[in-house]
Amino acid sequence: MTRQQTGPLYFGWYIVAAATTITLLTVGMRMGIGPFFKPIAEDLGLSRTTLSTIVALGMLAYGIGMPVAGFMAQKYGSRAVLLLGTVIVVLSSIWSVNATDPFSFFLAFGILLSLGFSFTSPVALTPVISRWFTRQRGKALFYLSTGSMAGIAVMTPLLTFTIERYGWQHTLIGFTVLFVLLVIPAALMIIRDEAPEHTDLLPGDSAGGRSAPPLAPLAQLTSLAAMRSLPFCKIALGLFACGFSMNLLGSHGVPMLTDHGFDPITAALGIGLIGLVAIPSTLVLGHLADQVPRRNLLAAIYLIRGLGFIGLMMVPSVWYLYAVAAVGGIVWAGSIALSSAILADVYGIRSVGVLYGWAYLGHQVGAMISSWLGGWGYETFGTHWVAFGSAAAILAVAGMVSLRLPDARFFQQPEPGRA
Repeated sequence: MTRQQTGPLYFGWYIVAAATTITLLTVGMRMGIGPFFKPIAEDLGLSRTTLSTIVALGMLAYGIGMPVAGFMAQKYGSRAVLLLGTVIVVLSSIWSVNATDPFSFFLAFGILLSLGFSFTSPVALTPVISRWFTRQRGKALFYLSTGSMAGIAVMTPLLTFTIERYGWQHTLIGFTVLFVLLVIPAALMIIRDEAPEHTDLLPGDSAGGRSAPPLAPLAQLTSLAAMRSLPFCKIALGLFACGFSMNLLGSHGVPMLTDHGFDPITAALGIGLIGLVAIPSTLVLGHLADQVPRRNLLAAIYLIRGLGFIGLMMVPSVWYLYAVAAVGGIVWAGSIALSSAILADVYGIRSVGVLYGWAYLGHQVGAMISSWLGGWGYETFGTHWVAFGSAAAILAVAGMVSLRLPDARFFQQPEPGRA
């Protein structure tokens, strides 16, 4: 069996490390807009409503770019997409710091930068990791999702510090330089679209052992037909619930807790604890993702996360807040990794990039809706239960629907045309 190794370590893990670093930068900047908000508004003379609209439309552009990135990764390979995305990030960053009017800034920072980041997002990296891993695909994709959590945990305080010290323009340019220095060498020297024939299987696995890769039961479907199939719709619904809940907590978690009597620092620490716990929890969940049916684990994540939203609304003290946040952090990072792994299991690795991109668009639509509902619901009804209760209900539905997903790893299907 031919396997690409560097010393004793399977080369696929170097790809995972590079992809995780790229994800840390991409998601960290995309989700770390908060530190930029007030400085940009003051410098450009933008109202909060105007800048919020630019950021919201940027989130939608980021989501729309995902299917494009997935299609291009399938057609041209992840390396080409990463390089194109890096060029777009550089051009849009230069344009953003030189923009002098709201419309130019909207095009540069809101639209073009978001599209650039969508090309360097996990959607562009999931296909290459799925190709390189069969036996440990769930673990590898979970490690990729660690980059997202680390990006939020690391980039937000780092961006805050550099903006206060050097200003938002120099911070954005400095980030872009770092982005180029890390992404281009990783794309050229580490990211390899062609995986070895037997991927990460052990010698006994390739001989038809029980760990041999099952045939993806719907791999023969075109991408369009797959998007009309029931498993894809179920996964897309789950990612909608994921985006709805994650963005609601990011946008309105701290205001909700301060409205309930917690001081701002305690509220911020409580929400931050969720992301902190999510980083090591991916190590455990990643191991479980290759040992138990992925659909069961995905359903548990959605259901526990839904209970967490109810718990956050009802915490009576600081220590209860930290306890709920810690439990919520355990299941905070798993849904995206599991969803992409299930897409690869069911539809095959050939279409996973395109399908993941379209499913992730639903994630961003959910994020937009929840950011609006969190404010409107409180201003209209004087309670956060409208938004947070909706999140709990949607997550509960997503959890029950996920239990009905197929798990292609636990049964074999004959290839098309064979008895």
